[in-house]
Amino acid sequence: MNKVAIVTDSNSGITQSMAKEYGISVLPMPFYINEKSYFEDITLSQDEFYQFLKDDADISTSQPAPGDVTELWDKLLETYDEIVHIPMSSGLSGSCQTAMMLAQDYEGSVFVVDNQRISTTMKSSVLDAKAMADKGYSASEIQKFLMDTKFDSSIYIMLDTLYYLKKGGRITPAAAALATLLKIKPVLQIQGEKLDAFAKCRTAKKGRKTMLEAAVRDASERFGGIDNVRICVVHTENLAAAEEFRKELTEVFPLTEEDILIDILSLSVACHIGPGCLAVTIEKKPEY
Repeated sequence: MNKVAIVTDSNSGITQSMAKEYGISVLPMPFYINEKSYFEDITLSQDEFYQFLKDDADISTSQPAPGDVTELWDKLLETYDEIVHIPMSSGLSGSCQTAMMLAQDYEGSVFVVDNQRISTTMKSSVLDAKAMADKGYSASEIQKFLMDTKFDSSIYIMLDTLYYLKKGGRITPAAAALATLLKIKPVLQIQGEKLDAFAKCRTAKKGRKTMLEAAVRDASERFGGIDNVRICVVHTENLAAAEEFRKELTEVFPLTEEDILIDILSLSVACHIGPGCLAVTIEKKPEY
């Protein structure tokens, strides 16, 4: 039986300490903050990142250097026979295409997965891949499973402010000003390749209701029913709201509060949407 290593990047929200616990490898994502380079969870903590955001620092994301990727692969292949590499969605970063190009030189021992996910749903894919590797699945079988199920998830995110989308050029200043004036709470959706607008809500309560209804609809229409899904509440510096939202979800889904995890959005998402966000992820339970 081939030994299969699982590799991802910190866009999954998996920290270096979690990686050691899970037995996987995580490439830290580079950030440029006020023209200085940082690496997520190595030289940049969550608290430091949010302080930079609050200080209105100039923040941009990048992708792992090709040399860092191949150095990790080479080291792992001294111990493992194959590697499954799970980067963030190709629709959100060029790191997936870079990894696919680099893997061509590895003669079928590195399998790159364009899993079309980010943050908490990406983390689920990584942990599913690790579980499959532990059960004896080959790298090609794991890659096929993750590709076949890549659209079996959604993320719905309610923003607290449009400031960071405006700063990143993703909406116009006029649109941001109007939304702020009307006290609109936008709900965004990540389903597949990109971050899209989903709904405009006038209150946080309406935003939570909109996300809950969207999760129920996905469960019923796409994922085989409300008892066939995994649910997670995700936030950016908004834990109290996340805990309250989790209670609301248990009133609809046949789950206890212990069944619904609370997670934090990865920094690569947070830098575009800012603190105070609240989100729900919904995924079809895997069958492998």
